[in-house]
Amino acid sequence: MDSRTQYNPRTVEEVFRDFKGRRAGLIKALTTDVEDFYNQCDPEKENLCLYGFPSEQWEVNLPAEEVPPELPEPVLGINFARDGMQEKDWLSLVAVHSDAWLLAIAFYFGARFGFDKADRKRLFNMINELPTIFEVVTGAAKKQVKEKSSVSNHSGSKSKSSSKERAPESQSRQTKALQPKDEDEELDEQDDDEHGETLCGACGEHYGTDEFWICCDICEKWFHGKCVKITPARAEHIKQYKCPSCSNKRARP
Repeated sequence: MDSRTQYNPRTVEEVFRDFKGRRAGLIKALTTDVEDFYNQCDPEKENLCLYGFPSEQWEVNLPAEEVPPELPEPVLGINFARDGMQEKDWLSLVAVHSDAWLLAIAFYFGARFGFDKADRKRLFNMINELPTIFEVVTGAAKKQVKEKSSVSNHSGSKSKSSSKERAPESQSRQTKALQPKDEDEELDEQDDDEHGETLCGACGEHYGTDEFWICCDICEKWFHGKCVKITPARAEHIKQYKCPSCSNKRARP
């Protein structure tokens, strides 16, 4: 796979779709596929870059040979810093540079295909509605959501952090038979308001009431079941769920 052979989007909508695909691939590399990504970034190899593709895939590869390249290139030499800092700090650094690269590509297309001021503003606003890769990787996006919650929702957020899984609508995640019915309903309404702004720790998309979600008991991030390959039936047999990132955290040589 080669990032230099991708199609060239020409409208604001096409550029945004290209942005979302590349972003999804990069988030996957830094979250659900983090162990594979870590292993590919061997400091003993030459300068390596992390590429994201419109197909939502990612690749660690050498930079383009042609100068100047057809598209803006991601930051060079991410593998050299891998063993010189803590893993979470290194991933955060790669995430920041990945955000910058995505914006560079989006506005490269805008300049190349003659986007005017209104088009550029619309494109940026569409991009700005999504949390950055850095926010997803560091959990800052989730913290921002929590800060939006009012003090009156405190009891609802407490029940959220203690739950193991989120099932669609009628399958209540937190309410227990020990609570009176009217209190259950009140907590559910509070949770629905809060969870509407919850973001998946893998893809960064918003919570949907018709989708199955599961919460990591270690980092307390929420994930679409489909993003971490967990079904509702399988979740019933999991006593303590660890997301891919937490499962892969172990002492590095």
